[in-house]
Amino acid sequence: MKLGNNIRKCRFEHDEITQQSLANAIGVTRLTIHSIENNKFVPSTLLAFKLARFFGKSVEDIFYIVEEEQNSRRKRRKK
Repeated sequence: MKLGNNIRKCRFEHDEITQQSLANAIGVTRLTIHSIENNKFVPSTLLAFKLARFFGKSVEDIFYIVEEEQNSRRKRRKK
């Protein structure tokens, strides 16, 4: 199981805010936002709530669970 997210989509729906502007607004680095968007880093619960609050959405609107089977299928299609 992995954690997926809609942060990039939310950023573009929010006047195409940059990773840097989002990072500044919630008190993290741009690299943190980049890493979360690219599924290289799983945010803390507090950070997930900060992101949700910033976008005016629920945590579940931004983050979702990706089952391993779905991941495997995606990886096979990319090859």
